[in-house]
Amino acid sequence: MGEHFTWFNFITHDHHMIPVYAAYLSTALIVLVSIAGRVALGNGEAAIQPASRFSLKGLFEAFVEFMDGMVNMVLGHHGRPYLPVFGAIFFYLVFNNLIGLIPGMTSATANINSAFAVGIFSFFLYNYEGFKHAGPAYLKHFMGPVWWLAWLMLPIEIVSNLIRPLSLGIRLSVNMTADHAVLGTFIDLTKVIIPLIFYGLGTFVSFVQAFVFTMLSMVYVMMATADDH
Repeated sequence: MGEHFTWFNFITHDHHMIPVYAAYLSTALIVLVSIAGRVALGNGEAAIQPASRFSLKGLFEAFVEFMDGMVNMVLGHHGRPYLPVFGAIFFYLVFNNLIGLIPGMTSATANINSAFAVGIFSFFLYNYEGFKHAGPAYLKHFMGPVWWLAWLMLPIEIVSNLIRPLSLGIRLSVNMTADHAVLGTFIDLTKVIIPLIFYGLGTFVSFVQAFVFTMLSMVYVMMATADDH
């Protein structure tokens, strides 16, 4: 099955590099939007005043409030220090998901390697936080609730943890690939009217997949930093 044409083919004909360039473009857009958001925030009194109308500042305030609600729901108030990293994960995934909806573009997250890379980041994040929180005692999380089951629970928990980044990546990649494939098919068949419905659906799926990935990452951090009672 041949590769679909994308605007990145003007840069490279190596299909392995196309998701990399897509990730570069998404990252560049995120940086530009973030700079614009910081400028829109203002300084001094203006920075702490809520936006009075629809604006870039208002969108960023809504995004921060949304992420703060997610973090509080999963990790509680002590999870506030994690807000920047989970906000970055969500923002990165949304931009990479949405860029695939643009005609002639492809999404980095539709590639299993790119999606798996974000899963590996989540894997190192929650294990790092687990060791940071409990030290060597973090390993008790892998040994089950009672000591005499440790011989059984340890290999199960190790395999379960090693599979998590792969499952995160596969879930994200498969959903984005299927979504963009359906959209592309209906664009080829009907050109204008019907694809508008699938653009709306694709936008919804892009946000949902970013939400699910970020939420699961939060849950893994919560489990890694939970104290045994």
